[in-house]
Amino acid sequence: MKLDIVHDLQSVYRKLIDATSRPGLISNLGKQAEILDEENETGCSSSILLLALTLLDAEVTFKVYGRNAEAAEKEINQLTYAKTAEAALADYLFILLDAEEGSLEKAIEKANPGTFLNPHKSAVIIAEAGAIIAGDSLILRGPGIQMDTKISVDLSGDWVKRREEKNKDYPTGVDLVFVDRSHQLLSLPRTTQIKENREDDSEWVM
Repeated sequence: MKLDIVHDLQSVYRKLIDATSRPGLISNLGKQAEILDEENETGCSSSILLLALTLLDAEVTFKVYGRNAEAAEKEINQLTYAKTAEAALADYLFILLDAEEGSLEKAIEKANPGTFLNPHKSAVIIAEAGAIIAGDSLILRGPGIQMDTKISVDLSGDWVKRREEKNKDYPTGVDLVFVDRSHQLLSLPRTTQIKENREDDSEWVM
């Protein structure tokens, strides 16, 4: 079956918008991902490629972090015509599952946060995680969340703290999107507060 560039990608876009408007909601891209060939040499999962096809075009730039970043960037360029750029200038940053430790934190630190006049020009960071499930490692609060929502993202590192630092001057900041190899999708816009559910009772952070 061939991917329908209009119908299938519109479906992916709607799921992304729904997940962004309701942080903590786990959407699934499995139906669309099955259409793509999951065996490729770039290290990109079908979910990453779907999001690239949905969001990128010749007018935007991107950067990939991963073991085979150059091959992945070539693949995405051929599919979307988007051009690569340095992290500080890229509109989208993709962090693959095999990226070296600390890549997500580095991407958050370098990503363009936009300006007070144009916060919408900030970068979007799309990262692969080991698994995204309902759990209790992260507690979410903020716009689009009626009650505190608990979620678990299988991802090491201190990205929550780095995100807090990046988003401290709202409305500037970066938005995060996570996908896993089961094609689960989670969106954490900059307006979402995150509390790591630890024994030290850490503070709420943006």
